[in-house]
Amino acid sequence: MKRKLFKTMIAAGAVAMICACGDDAATKATDAIGGVGSSGSTSPAVDSPCNGVVSAADTWLFDTGNGYWVIYADGAVTDAAGNPVAVFVDGSIMTLDGVPAVSGIDLNTLTPCKANAVIDPQTGELTILSSASADPQDPGLSAGNDPLNPGSSAATNPDDPFVPKSSTSVNPNDTILAPLDESSSSVNTDPDIGPDGFPTIESYGPPSPEYTKNILGNSQTGWNSRYWDACKPHCSWISNGQEGKTDTTTQESYVAGGTTARNCNIHDVEVPTFTLGHAVQQYWMGYEGTTSACEVGAAGVFTCTDMAPIALNDTLSYAYVAGPGTQTTCGKCFHLQYDGSFKDASANNAAKATHKALKGKHIVVMTSNIGHDVENGQFDLMVPGGGVGAFDALSTQVNGANINWGAGFGGFLTECQSKLGYDNTLEKYQQCVRDMCDAAFGNAGFPNLLRGCHWFADWYMAADNPTYHWEEVECPQYLVDHYMTTLNPTKSNNYAWHTDWSTYKKGDELETLECDDKGCTCPPEMAEKGACRL
Repeated sequence: MKRKLFKTMIAAGAVAMICACGDDAATKATDAIGGVGSSGSTSPAVDSPCNGVVSAADTWLFDTGNGYWVIYADGAVTDAAGNPVAVFVDGSIMTLDGVPAVSGIDLNTLTPCKANAVIDPQTGELTILSSASADPQDPGLSAGNDPLNPGSSAATNPDDPFVPKSSTSVNPNDTILAPLDESSSSVNTDPDIGPDGFPTIESYGPPSPEYTKNILGNSQTGWNSRYWDACKPHCSWISNGQEGKTDTTTQESYVAGGTTARNCNIHDVEVPTFTLGHAVQQYWMGYEGTTSACEVGAAGVFTCTDMAPIALNDTLSYAYVAGPGTQTTCGKCFHLQYDGSFKDASANNAAKATHKALKGKHIVVMTSNIGHDVENGQFDLMVPGGGVGAFDALSTQVNGANINWGAGFGGFLTECQSKLGYDNTLEKYQQCVRDMCDAAFGNAGFPNLLRGCHWFADWYMAADNPTYHWEEVECPQYLVDHYMTTLNPTKSNNYAWHTDWSTYKKGDELETLECDDKGCTCPPEMAEKGACRL
């Protein structure tokens, strides 16, 4: 099933490659860019490694001894097929796990390949420039210039755009591999849609390389705690901007703050984050946040279960967190990279196997809650089975018989540690947590909760309060889409107040009242429901 979704930003990136995997492919690529055999050509010799590269940006080739890795100006590193393999940082190539691979690299000593193609920003179509317009061998860099320093004389002048006089389209039989960049303006208007009504995570394309670059050397450090209380998110409430929440007093501030975080009813169906107040009447109107299940139980609203963590691959995941009010506000995102240790590590309390197994992995988190007890640098990870904390709506939503929710603070893993001790094997902790996940969520009818709970055991390696280095980043569109309310896109609405959201089903029409800037008309039947006052 597919649908159009114009807010999903999935774009063709600035670099593409033709994989010259044999003599025929190399000849084809050389001919396409005006190589040997093209009349009037000044292109490189047939044996130049640049003949195998078609790029819309300047690149540098690093000889590994078994082939070439391609270094891009943004620090991304791919193999000859265009697959991300590493990142280039301060003269060193680091693996995607953050492990140094090669150091002391001077780009001025590598083979440079000049941009020899352009990508249409509207269609993503790659067009190779003619040999009269581009020399793939010489990007015009003089010795001693730093090609990654925009202030050097080697930098391209953005006010002097290159306009090719003629071009040659890419042969449709060639294999074109174009890394995607979520920050670009092209839009995937027809993504694959999952059973939850959102685009599948695969439809967003490869994540930004910013999310997997090595940051273990920066000075910003912190640690994860964990919880899942299932309460209405802090960032779902209307406010005047206090406590890190979005300012909902004007339409401009509401949109600038990313609107409000989605919330769902007990059946995991999205409902409004705010409606008309229950006391509206003929001469007064105002708005009121839908009541949290942590206040009123099953009739209230909960965290939507698709905000549970999700893995993109073995080294990168997305999740939501409660962040410290001193360092974040609702809707901000952060890139964390785990360093293999934990909060209370010391000479007599070394990092465990679980922490070491997590080392080098990356996670991008989005703030959906502000925690008054969260420290600077700490992000309280929202993960099912992580502990219900001081406010528990989870046991209301998932109320199977004899469920063991583990420790209130620490959840399933803390319970497993009490059974297994604190120095058991990685596999023992993982299996114990998985078993508790299955017992709690296996037959609960909330597959996202089971997925997120298993994620903690399998991807997160059942690590207890791991430490990391962090930086603020632009939010991935996947997290944005699952964060922003779809029912309250503006600061105004005429939804009637509900005392019980548990009866609302997906597709039901929301009840409304007729209002103007003075007040709202209150029909007797709506007054009986407590939606307004006569």
